[in-house]
Amino acid sequence: MHPDTLAVITTVFEKSNNGSIHFGDVIGQLMAQQVESYHVDYRSGRTTYVLPDGATADLHFAKPEHGIAAAFDGDAVRAAIRGAQQGKILYPEFKQLTQAAGCIGYTVWIAGRHVSYYGRNGESHVEHFPQ
Repeated sequence: MHPDTLAVITTVFEKSNNGSIHFGDVIGQLMAQQVESYHVDYRSGRTTYVLPDGATADLHFAKPEHGIAAAFDGDAVRAAIRGAQQGKILYPEFKQLTQAAGCIGYTVWIAGRHVSYYGRNGESHVEHFPQ
């Protein structure tokens, strides 16, 4: 991975995790770097970004302080998504809300324009990007 690409990805990661940019900004900046997808694993505290050529970048964040709920609550995950889409919540709160809803992680399919959210028993919710 080119060092300039990694620098942008790292900056976007840091700004998202500290709540200083919205999801739309994240996607726009990652698209400009040709990021194809990225996977967030709450349990391991790792986000993996993937480029079309297979190059990856693994960045780490703090694991959840209060754990992740055992049961996946799709309605609560959708409510957190709506709050983020409306600009009412930023990523730090989004992480807390989705973890409390039993979400163990998710994959953002930038090229596919959707996000897949996962529960610990294989449950999932697919959310398409707003038009």
